[in-house]
Amino acid sequence: MLITAAVIRAPMSEFTLEQLRLDAPRADEVRVRVVGVGLCHTDLVGAAGAFPLSLPAVFGHEGAGIVEETGSAVRKVKAGDRVVITFRSCGTCTNCVARHPAYCYTMPQLNYTGVRTDGTKTLFDAQGPISGSFFGQSSFATHVLAYERNLVKVPEDVPLAIMGTLGCGVQTGAGAVMRAMRCPRNSSLLVLGGGAVGLSAVLAAVVQSCATVIVVEPHAVRRELALSLGATHVIDPAGEGLAAAVRRILPDGINFAFDTTGIPEVVEAAAECLAPQGVFGFVGVPKAADFGMKLPSTMLNVISRGYTYMGIIEGDSEPDEFIPRLIELYRTGRFPFDRLIKTYPLSAINQAITDQGCGRCVKAVLLTEDSKE
Repeated sequence: MLITAAVIRAPMSEFTLEQLRLDAPRADEVRVRVVGVGLCHTDLVGAAGAFPLSLPAVFGHEGAGIVEETGSAVRKVKAGDRVVITFRSCGTCTNCVARHPAYCYTMPQLNYTGVRTDGTKTLFDAQGPISGSFFGQSSFATHVLAYERNLVKVPEDVPLAIMGTLGCGVQTGAGAVMRAMRCPRNSSLLVLGGGAVGLSAVLAAVVQSCATVIVVEPHAVRRELALSLGATHVIDPAGEGLAAAVRRILPDGINFAFDTTGIPEVVEAAAECLAPQGVFGFVGVPKAADFGMKLPSTMLNVISRGYTYMGIIEGDSEPDEFIPRLIELYRTGRFPFDRLIKTYPLSAINQAITDQGCGRCVKAVLLTEDSKE
């Protein structure tokens, strides 16, 4: 079928809205009409050429929409179902069976290569096939092909268009606090970066009843938002040194630090804020020039102070369990992630990227031209 999609044709170039052909669903595939899709930093990292897929390509991996057609082997969803589209996993490897699908043994192949597992592509322009299947969806488009494993049903009484953000960015921040680091009641948390992932971590810290939640963020409007969402303190990184600022609040140091920035200087400074047996969780993707950055402490400090460094993917989420939990918290007013969101038409994707990058919005959600449910 013919669809409209935002295509990127060269690294760091702008997206262009184009008409493409989407393959018919195979036996294990599901066609979804996209209603809304979150704009995630990972999409921009991919558009810059960081993933092993060729350009031109369609990105987008926080889709939400309505099932239109299912393949013959699909049982989990049916036409008309409202769904969030999240990351793809195999369902059979050791980690998937242990309910840690974010660490699926075939995660790179299923999510980052731009092709199906047999090497074929799902999208075509006038010249031939182009890369899609990003996170098993490529949802910067009016329609996508997805899979049972990366679809989660959505209740009728919540706004579908914004629910796709739960598929990656929001579940990454919330899951880091609630599932990966498991911050307990009365613990302290330092959040580095007040974007969508960082502020989702703040919301989760409130759910977990953390006693002290400190957000480090350069944009004043985001610092103010962090306080309104439940942060107990905010720090402007342009002020005094980070360790000194944190230890004025907690002289013994912080129990949990969570980096969403990937900035080497920030990560290094935050390591000096940890209390003994502190845990440092990382989700921030560094710039390509910093991919080789080292862990921010000496071996002696790690051993003598009992530090734990933890890489976190997708908040260690089991989507079929965790996304419904976040939706239920949202429905009861305990997880107001909608306060992070500003909507744009899909045709304004480049403006949304600019606004999100300079702090004019926290989380952009792109709506298709026909965004009615």
